Amino acid sequence: MEFLSSRVLIRPADRERSLAFYRDALGLATFREFPGGTVFFLGGGFLEVSGEGAGGSAGVALWLQVRDLAATVEELRGRGAPIDREPRLEPWGLREAWTSDPDGTRIHLVQVPADHPMRRDTR
Repeated sequence: MEFLSSRVLIRPADRERSLAFYRDALGLATFREFPGGTVFFLGGGFLEVSGEGAGGSAGVALWLQVRDLAATVEELRGRGAPIDREPRLEPWGLREAWTSDPDGTRIHLVQVPADHPMRRDTR
């Protein structure tokens, strides 16, 4: 299995407060903004602050980009990992499936289609 990229997703209790912290207090540069969320550069990966949740670890998920979502899901099934949600095309244009770790942390497995803006815009 090959992972190409990663992103930590945070669903804070107060999104505006968290955005101010990551943007202003930590000085993270913005990678991308979309309705309801902001993605920051975070070293070799990214941090996404979007939606609203309970905050803390209950609001954290992992975003792992893979080359072939269907093959990855089948490989995970073969290893006994749960598939919490089957692959589907999301409204924002990415193909996603979900699994989770033993503690329930959601892991988003993501394939970026060739025509998605993340592939066309190379800034």
